[in-house]
Amino acid sequence: MDPVTAWISSVKIPVGRWGKQFFDFLTTNFEFVFDSIANGVTFLLTGMIGILLWFPPLAVVAAIAGLSWYLQKSWKLAIVVAIGLLFIVNQGLWKETVETIVLVVAAAAASMAIGVPVGIWAAHNERAWRVLNPVLDLMQTMPTFVYLIPVLILFGLGVAPGLIVTVIFAAPAPIRLTYLGITSVPRPMIEAGEAFGATKRQLLWKVELPAALPTIMAGLTQCIMLCLSMVVIAALIGANGLGKPVVRALNTVNIPLGLEAGLAIVVLAIILDRISRVKMGGVK
Repeated sequence: MDPVTAWISSVKIPVGRWGKQFFDFLTTNFEFVFDSIANGVTFLLTGMIGILLWFPPLAVVAAIAGLSWYLQKSWKLAIVVAIGLLFIVNQGLWKETVETIVLVVAAAAASMAIGVPVGIWAAHNERAWRVLNPVLDLMQTMPTFVYLIPVLILFGLGVAPGLIVTVIFAAPAPIRLTYLGITSVPRPMIEAGEAFGATKRQLLWKVELPAALPTIMAGLTQCIMLCLSMVVIAALIGANGLGKPVVRALNTVNIPLGLEAGLAIVVLAIILDRISRVKMGGVK
């Protein structure tokens, strides 16, 4: 090692030690807060999973197929959804699929609940966007496994940290696309609303959001796909679902189990993608 490199290495900035001290402070002083959040989230998600598993699988399959028909008005899609879910039932992965659906829907809902208001706020506050943009870059480029360390320290193992790490991973997408949609609204359209005496709130609800809706819907679809891509990562920290058989197959080199779970995730991704496109207004 050359002298310059050795000197630079000798004065290492203790980022890791500072981070440990910060998380030690949080766990020492606010452990009850994180435990309460984890217990509350676990109670809600396990309750939802229990309710869905209480019904016969065929009844849930019929309900989801009916929902897809109601939203899309396409009997072909309803048949495809039913066939896909029946394939999952046939593979013996129904319980894991229900756990994954609950986790993905809850994480996507939380991500959108955070992302849309933050995106609107950033679109109307340029200074906030300048601060937020590098934070979103960090969140989107940080390796997903790095998220697991602080989440495990603060929330432990289980479905709650799986939900939280999924929300952290997926939230930047709706924030960025909401910001893009709002800032892309044509200026003449806003000026026309102002000319008719519309308030800022009326402009937001009657001009900006309707015009930005296709972009926001794209954010919803991308958010759901990002949430679904985290199911395997979430399984590593105790969240049940289709990620668990994938991890088990990887550890035991079980090719059949890996293919079955992988195909189930693909089928579920297609179903959620089609339904989510309809939920926000039928954009295809």
